[in-house]
Amino acid sequence: MGHEVAPRSDRPVVLVPDGPHPAGRERRTEWVTLGVDARDPVSAVVDFAFDAALRRGARLHAVHAWRLPSHAERWMPYALPEEDRGAWEDQEVQLLSDALRPWREKYPQVDVYEDVRLQSPSAALLQASASAELLVVGRARRTLGPTVRDVLEHTECPVAVVPR
Repeated sequence: MGHEVAPRSDRPVVLVPDGPHPAGRERRTEWVTLGVDARDPVSAVVDFAFDAALRRGARLHAVHAWRLPSHAERWMPYALPEEDRGAWEDQEVQLLSDALRPWREKYPQVDVYEDVRLQSPSAALLQASASAELLVVGRARRTLGPTVRDVLEHTECPVAVVPR
C-alpha cells in the first residue's frame, strides 16, 4: 500500500518495513541517512533530513553515490590509475561538501558525516542505511524511480520519501 501512496502524495511519506530488524545487526538510533545527488540537491529532501536529524538529536549521514566518468572506460579491462580515481573522487567529495553547505549553516546543531561512494545509488543507500534509524530519499515525479523502488523493496529501516 505504501508503494501506492508514496508516489501520489504531495507530502513526505514514511514507509516502515514489515518484520523485525535482523538479529546481529545493530540499529543506530542516532543516525539519519540522506541519499543526495550532490550535482542536484533537492532542497525539500535535504531540509527534511536535516530537520529529522535535529528533532531526533541524531547525526546525519549524507550519502552521495557516483560513477567513474565515461571516458574512464578506456582503461577497462585494465586497472584504472589510482591517482585518476582519487582525483575524480576528490571532486565528488567537494561537490557534496558544497551542496550541503547551506544546510550546515541553517542547522549548525546537526553533526554531518559526508559519505561519497563509488557505487550505484541503490547499493550505496542500502549499505549505508543498514544501521540507520531513518533513510531519507526524494522522488521527482508521480512515480517512484528505480533507485527509490529498489530501496523500498530491500531496506530494513523506515524510509521517508520526500517529493520535490
